[in-house]
Amino acid sequence: ALDANAPPPRLTPASIRFFADYSRLFYHPRSVVQLQSHDLNSSLTPFEQYATGEELFRDLDREHDLLDRDLRLFVEEADCMQGVQVFGGVGDAWGGFTARYVERVRDEYGKVGVWVWGVDGEEGGGREKRLLRLANKARTLAEVYKQASVVVPLAVPARLPSTVRLDRTSPWHTSALLATAVESATLPARLRDPLRRDTLGGMADVLNAMGHQNIAGLQMSFSPAPSDDDNEDARQRRKLSEEDLAEGVQLDIQLTPSDQQRGAHARSNGFDRPRVFSQLVASRGRIRDDQEEGEDVEMDETGRRIRRSAYEPVTKSFPTIFHHPNPLPTTTDSPTQEDDTTASELTIPLNTTTSLSTDSSIFRSLKGLRESVIRSIGLEDRETLGNELMEMADEYHEGWSSGSDDGEDD
Repeated sequence: ALDANAPPPRLTPASIRFFADYSRLFYHPRSVVQLQSHDLNSSLTPFEQYATGEELFRDLDREHDLLDRDLRLFVEEADCMQGVQVFGGVGDAWGGFTARYVERVRDEYGKVGVWVWGVDGEEGGGREKRLLRLANKARTLAEVYKQASVVVPLAVPARLPSTVRLDRTSPWHTSALLATAVESATLPARLRDPLRRDTLGGMADVLNAMGHQNIAGLQMSFSPAPSDDDNEDARQRRKLSEEDLAEGVQLDIQLTPSDQQRGAHARSNGFDRPRVFSQLVASRGRIRDDQEEGEDVEMDETGRRIRRSAYEPVTKSFPTIFHHPNPLPTTTDSPTQEDDTTASELTIPLNTTTSLSTDSSIFRSLKGLRESVIRSIGLEDRETLGNELMEMADEYHEGWSSGSDDGEDD
C-alpha cells in the first residue's frame, strides 16, 4: 500500500505478524533491545525456567549495566517522575528477569513507586508444563512482592461477556483488551486536572490501606455511552453509588488469572463475594451536555481511618467525563471483527469502568498457589518459598470475621 501510495488496508488477525504491525508508538532507538542469546519460541533453548531469566539478567547487567543503558536516560528527562511501571511475564523465564530488574530499580530509586503488571500466559500444555508455570509464578510473585509498590497479575479471562468478541489466538486482540484495562485504570495518574488526578504513589497508598497488601486484582466493564434518547433510569444505572462502593465493586470482566480465581472462590456455602479491603475505581465516559456529572465518591484520610476500623472498603473513585463522541481513544489499527458487525456498531462510543482492588480472595489464591507448587519445588527452596507465600497470604486474611467464610484459619 505504501509503494502504491494507496490507503493501507484495515488490519485483520490473519495479516498481523509482529507487534510492530499494529503498534502506534514511535520507540526511541534505545528503548528496543534485541537479545541475541535467545530465539522466540525456540524448541532447542526454551525460555521457560525462572532461573534462566535470572541468569540472563545477570549476564546482561554485568556486560551493560541495564539501568544505565535502558532506563537512566529517560529518568533524567522526567521533570517529576511519579514512578516506574514494569510489564513482564510471570509464568516463564521472564519472571526471573522481571524479579531481578525490579530489585535493581528499587535499589536505584528507593523512594519511587514501582508498579509491576505480571502477565500470565496461556494455560495449555500437560501437567508438567502447568506445574512449571505455576512454580515460576510463585517465585516471581514472592520476589516482586518484596520490592514493588503494587503487583497486578493479568490474564485474558477464560469467559467474557457476550458483548465482547475476541480472537484468543491473536496477540493483537488480547493485548488490546489488557491495554484498555491498564490504560484506563492508571488514567488518574496522567490527568492534568488537580481535582481529578492522583499519582502512582497516592494510588498505591490507597490500595495498601490495611498493611502490606500490594497484590491487587483488576476488573473492567464496558457500557454504551448515554445518548439523547436515554431515559433517566438508564442513566442512573450507569452511575456507581456510595452503596455500590461500600460493598466493593464487582465488574463483569475479571482480568485475574484463572488459577487464582479457582482458589479464590472455593467456598463451601456458595458465597463467592470476597471482602474488599481497598479499591480504586476509574470511570471514563461521555455524558450528555445537560447531564450532571455528579459528585466523586472519595474518602479523605479521616474517612479512610473510619472505614478501616469498621472493616469497610477504603475507596477512591476517579470519574473522568468526556463531552466528545468517543471517550476511549481508538485508531485505524484498533481490532475489529470480520463477521456480521456493522460499521455503525464499530463506532458506538463506550464508557469504561475499571476497579483495582485488594480483597480477601487473594488469601485463597496465594494459599492455593502454594499448595499446587510446594511439592514441585526443590528441597533447598521449598520451605523458604512456602513460608513466604503464606506470609503474603496472611496479609489478606487478617480481620476477616464474616460468617460466610468456611472457617479456615491457616
